[in-house]
Amino acid sequence: MTATLVYLDAVPAEGLRRPQLELLAAGRALGPISAAVGAQPSDAVVRELGEQGVDAVYTPGETDLSGFLVAPQAAWLAAVAAVAQPGAVILDNSLECKEIAGRLGVRLDAGVITDVVALEADGTAHKSVLAGSYEVRAKATSPVAVFTVKPGAADAAPASAAGSPSVQTVAVPEDAFARAGRITERTDRPRTGRPELTEATIVVAGGRGTDGDFGPVEELADALGAAVGASRAATDAGWISHDLQVGQTGKTVSPQLYISAGISGAIQQKAGMQTAKVIVAVNSDPESPIFEIADFGVVGDLFKVLPQATEEIKRRRA
Repeated sequence: MTATLVYLDAVPAEGLRRPQLELLAAGRALGPISAAVGAQPSDAVVRELGEQGVDAVYTPGETDLSGFLVAPQAAWLAAVAAVAQPGAVILDNSLECKEIAGRLGVRLDAGVITDVVALEADGTAHKSVLAGSYEVRAKATSPVAVFTVKPGAADAAPASAAGSPSVQTVAVPEDAFARAGRITERTDRPRTGRPELTEATIVVAGGRGTDGDFGPVEELADALGAAVGASRAATDAGWISHDLQVGQTGKTVSPQLYISAGISGAIQQKAGMQTAKVIVAVNSDPESPIFEIADFGVVGDLFKVLPQATEEIKRRRA
């Protein structure tokens, strides 16, 4: 059976992140998997990839792709595909990887399917469309298919049988950097001590109903060990950083628990969080659209409801 190539960018030396484990699990739904890792992996990462069922690991050797925008990554993945001969290539659903997927599709003459929420063994993709309002099934007719997969599309579980993957260097094509955009500066975000939004198992998100006061949202998040998210209305108003925006034009999250506080639940917001396993909504408007998809709903003032929840959680953990 033809292997599936899974692209993993920015792999920490200490181990794979949850979204990367989910990508590998999604790839296993199609059959055997190999991995293209954008930087030289540590021995610990190679062992973990083996535990995830990876047969072969491809790296660019000493070449550093992190200092460039997407063109060199796409060129390198095409070179890896020429060696690995995969039937499918899987990337995450970030904006950057969507662009890489498009460029890779051109290079491989492959069909590209984005916003995938599940994969079947025959290559059929379940795709979220129209801001998450509908789910359609799509299948590429080309010899190679390229998928960008949303978080939560598969459970981050180890493979049934572990292996010892070989590590092979595939050189980045010489012309890959000729017209590539270079990253000239990076600025670290302030550390909050909270989990990364797209990797968190619990997310507490606030919206217009906070009226700019995210104190209760942050306090509940800290009590739960959760990440903080926000609606576009809240980020556009400057109440909280744009990198915490959840929704169609923000980040997609798929936590075990998503608590929505003061967010109406417009279609753009639903697109970024409706795959959460359990959704709890707190809103003073009983007609708010968020209650249509919530598993549990509280009609009330978030400035009263959230502090009570925080106090009770702290009391039970004391």
